[in-house]
Amino acid sequence: MRNSLNARWRRWINRRIPRADSQTLSQKNIFILPTAAGVVYGLLLLVMLITGINYQNSLIYLLTFILGALFVGAMHQTHRNLSGLSVALVRPGEGRAGDDIPFVLRVTAGKDPGLGLSLSVEDSSVESVHVSPGESRDVVLPVPSAHRGYLRPDRIRIETRFPFGLLKAWSWLRPSSAGVAFPRPLPAPDAAGTVQDGSEAASSAPVAGQDNADLRPWREGDMSQRVMWKRFARTGQMIVADWQGEQGSPHWLDFQAFPGVDAELRLSYLAWMVADRVQKNARFGLSLPGDTIEPDSGSLHGERCLRALAVWGEQPPRDPDGQPFGTRQAENAKAGVSG
Repeated sequence: MRNSLNARWRRWINRRIPRADSQTLSQKNIFILPTAAGVVYGLLLLVMLITGINYQNSLIYLLTFILGALFVGAMHQTHRNLSGLSVALVRPGEGRAGDDIPFVLRVTAGKDPGLGLSLSVEDSSVESVHVSPGESRDVVLPVPSAHRGYLRPDRIRIETRFPFGLLKAWSWLRPSSAGVAFPRPLPAPDAAGTVQDGSEAASSAPVAGQDNADLRPWREGDMSQRVMWKRFARTGQMIVADWQGEQGSPHWLDFQAFPGVDAELRLSYLAWMVADRVQKNARFGLSLPGDTIEPDSGSLHGERCLRALAVWGEQPPRDPDGQPFGTRQAENAKAGVSG
């Protein structure tokens, strides 16, 4: 029963507040109710009114009506704080998965000031925002992220309880644009890529009988076939052999270079490698199943590669209600693991 009521309430809200990157607040989409303090205040007024009727005391009547007028005035002022206010999503955020992603919102007041505003999503809020009449203010709202991929808050709440905290007026912005959460980088083990540069294909091809092995300690993500098990049986140390004849071009970061590793872990490895190449100002390209970014260098190239890693295997959120804090699809995330 409760789930049914919640679903009907959500559908009603979605009809009144369609998805858009900007919203102007008016009587059609502003909601107002007493706070807990307002409910107690109202009950005290009722008790005072009953007491005044019982004892026919003019002073109690006077105090009750004054306090009642104060409550009505507070209701109008609280509603005016939001009436005519415009809220727009200026820039969807980008950042690492698991961190708070900054979304930049622009709040513009109408003919009345917006006082004591708060903007919030689940588990995050910005308090005490004041906007003068006819002016704008940019507010950075941190949006929590759980997984890499597209990040679109279901609803951003705009609320005020000014002046006395007896009533709260609120509305929502349901953004249509989505931010991006990059894979969280993890140090990558040494691995052999499979992508060759056209000019290096002949010189990099393995020659029979001339493969040289580079020995190093085992790291998470290494194939078990590369472990020198005889040496492990003798010494108890897991040593891995990297065969130079299997190496691809050093200019390419290759998704297929980590066989047997979960797709999400591969993406985290690649994110770390992208950041490392950008820090060294090295030239590199990115090879993903179904997507290739040609070699280049610089921070803009790094951001492009990180964005490709973030949205690989996912579709932009287009559903009417949206999925809060990401649209990760496990089926697509597992695509291309075998190979």
